[in-house]
Amino acid sequence: MSSQLGSFEKILRVGEGRRMKRLAEQAAYITSIEPEFSELSDDELRGKTAEFRERLENGETLEELLFEAFAAVREARVRESGQRMFDVQLMGGIVLHEGDVAEMKTGEGKTFVASLALYLNGLEGKGVHLVTVNDYLAKRDAEWNRGVFERLGMTVGAIENMMPFAERKVAYDADITYGTNSEFGFDYLRDNMAVSLDGLVQRSHSYAIVDEVDSILIDEARTPLIISGEPEAAAQIYYDFARIARGLNGVPHDPLLKGGDPDADYEYDEKHKTIAPGRASIEAVERGLRIENLYDPRNSQLVNHLNQALKAESLYKRDVDYVIQDGEVKIVDEFTGRIMEGRRWSEGLHQAIEAKEGVKIQEENVTLATITLQNYFRLYEKLAGMTGTAKTEEKEFVEIYNLHVVEIPTNVNVARDDKNDLIFKSVEGKFQAVMRDIKERHEQGQPVLVGTIAVETSEYLSELLKRQGIPHSVLNAKEHAREAEIIVNAGQKGAVTIATNMAGRGVDIKLGESSSRPAGSTYSAPSATRRAGSTTSSAAVRAARGIRASRASISPARTISSVCSPATGSSGSWSASRSRTTSRWRRRSSRTRSKAPRRRSRSRTSSHARTSSSTTTS
Repeated sequence: MSSQLGSFEKILRVGEGRRMKRLAEQAAYITSIEPEFSELSDDELRGKTAEFRERLENGETLEELLFEAFAAVREARVRESGQRMFDVQLMGGIVLHEGDVAEMKTGEGKTFVASLALYLNGLEGKGVHLVTVNDYLAKRDAEWNRGVFERLGMTVGAIENMMPFAERKVAYDADITYGTNSEFGFDYLRDNMAVSLDGLVQRSHSYAIVDEVDSILIDEARTPLIISGEPEAAAQIYYDFARIARGLNGVPHDPLLKGGDPDADYEYDEKHKTIAPGRASIEAVERGLRIENLYDPRNSQLVNHLNQALKAESLYKRDVDYVIQDGEVKIVDEFTGRIMEGRRWSEGLHQAIEAKEGVKIQEENVTLATITLQNYFRLYEKLAGMTGTAKTEEKEFVEIYNLHVVEIPTNVNVARDDKNDLIFKSVEGKFQAVMRDIKERHEQGQPVLVGTIAVETSEYLSELLKRQGIPHSVLNAKEHAREAEIIVNAGQKGAVTIATNMAGRGVDIKLGESSSRPAGSTYSAPSATRRAGSTTSSAAVRAARGIRASRASISPARTISSVCSPATGSSGSWSASRSRTTSRWRRRSSRTRSKAPRRRSRSRTSSHARTSSSTTTS
């Protein structure tokens, strides 16, 4: 098996050197025509978009327009924000246009890189999509790039949860639309349920760039999106089963123990989210409901009630999988740490959890439409992605989506110092080390980000910091309304921020002026953007990651210090010859590898995709 995998990896890497050389030469050519665009007036630069579209109508291809289009975007960004895109960023943009995955290190400016391919593919006028992991990033990225696109005469829109139909329609009518994976998916389902063309919002699925592509297309690939219809009446039966489940003894499943645990009423498997009722639990239900046989065909629905009640009791934890707000059970997204407003687990699980928590049970809905994220993104004619971690998943990207991963070099050598993890004998020892490290760095003025895996852990660490008299902010699912405010201040001198994975993928924290060179730090940090989810760690980082807590104890935390040198600098670029000609690149573009069309009926799924026995509904 290992030899087969090695052979496959070798096949994937055939021609990588040649492709990188081509990308570097193409980026160099774009640089060579840069002076032509810098001499244009603002109106002339804006008029380039109309010129490009006219040339498309006259038979030219996007590949023939690529170099001039990228040069136009680079010039527009210089005029808008004074930031000139590096040649390695142009290389990443070419990879995205060609319909592959660009793997770029943290801090390399993937948000800006995407604007190159979005502009080029947006020239066709069909509408292109940028897919990211949460509403905050979708809105932020749209605003960051809005000025650049408007300088080029293109419109930008952003969709978000609970957006009115009219505003959503306007966002999709824009040349470029930003949004989350679930919003794009649910809009597709709603369009399929519309009774007239006036009820449609999406125009096409011609081109999409997926940010944090490994998270969306691999980790969440088989997550089903469900639209529910008319509810069925909820019954007292949920409360009855919650009461019965509370009195039963459940133990984790042990695959080495044949015949099961004799002292357990039921067993549960946390990894696969499954339960196995024992004879004692079945008898308890029969006594509690006064029925002779739970498995009588007439009682088939009761078996499902029992299964869901046992899952709610043993597998779904408050402030980890869900929170209680305004008397409602609200799901916490395991990938983003955010509350999933309007979403509910299916098959009676949500009602079972409501009964467990003693809140009002809402009616169970009927499924009207559903699609997995994997099947939705396979609808696009051309799909591309970007992330900092994709090479390890390349085999699945190729097999499922026909996406190859291209590693884009950093603009300058990586200066980040990644430390090893520390392992402690006890959870208490770990948290004591975390507190000592946070206190020391706070006194030096270093901003510190503490990453935790659950709301419960973030609140526990908050209490420890209060006892130490250390001012701090907490960013978790309960504080999502203050997210933007907390992130803006997280990089200020002496700031301490505790966060769940809400401050993980894609969230940028900018260091304040006074935090650029904190006293006592080994590495200075210029006024540059830091990516919260992937900076290096100090003793507290290693301490926090080192040990897994048991179910009865506090979950582990991750502490990330936002004070180290960025992965890349802000100076230097690829040197390249400017003696290329447009005609040469037009000839070469016609020889570029053509991608086979994706077959929508393909049923293969990711072997690493995370699965769940329950689904979320909207």
